[in-house]
Amino acid sequence: YKRQLFAAAPWATGYGIACGRPPLHLVGLDLDVKNGIDSLSALEHLAEEREFAIPRTTTVLTPSGGRHLWLRGPSDTTVPNSAGRLGPGIDVRGLGGYLVGPGSVTVRGAYRLAPGSQSRAPAPVPARLLPLLSPPLPPAPPPHRQDGNGGANGRAQGAALVHFVRGAGVGQRNARLFWAACRAYETGHGPQLAGALVEAAVATGLSEHEARATLASASHRSARL
Repeated sequence: YKRQLFAAAPWATGYGIACGRPPLHLVGLDLDVKNGIDSLSALEHLAEEREFAIPRTTTVLTPSGGRHLWLRGPSDTTVPNSAGRLGPGIDVRGLGGYLVGPGSVTVRGAYRLAPGSQSRAPAPVPARLLPLLSPPLPPAPPPHRQDGNGGANGRAQGAALVHFVRGAGVGQRNARLFWAACRAYETGHGPQLAGALVEAAVATGLSEHEARATLASASHRSARL
């Protein structure tokens, strides 16, 4: 497949692999080593603390000396992008993010598969790591009183959620949309607000496909609560 990509664009020096999309729902752990950061030790400490094993998986070595671990995410969970939340130098590439593909060359050097990775498919995200990849959701607001102002309260809450999504900056878009959608579904307004939330997310730069996937994940999560 890589050969086909470069054959189609022989002038290219690299390519990106989109994360969070079917069929693999790829999740990337970007382990950085710049500025004296030992991100691999940070990940090992996290694994020991949370009692999960770092899987043997597809691994790409980066020109700076770091590495990208490729993991397979569940189809019903949206993993957002994050930087440093898991630990120093550990960035997460989820829906809307991408990983530089092996064979790509930059001014700093080449991205290449680690020894042994040629025969390895991306391993599943460890079950005890998965909850750590998304920020904890703030508590749901108390339910509105069902009185004569119930409809007005519901509309005000919906407008606030849409405004919250529209105010998202780069790196916050998926997380904000996911939080707002969870709140909407928990209060029974998910189907009515879905279109407005998607429109708001697209206005921040997300694709419609990414936005609808995030809403679907929020709907599944809320149904399990």
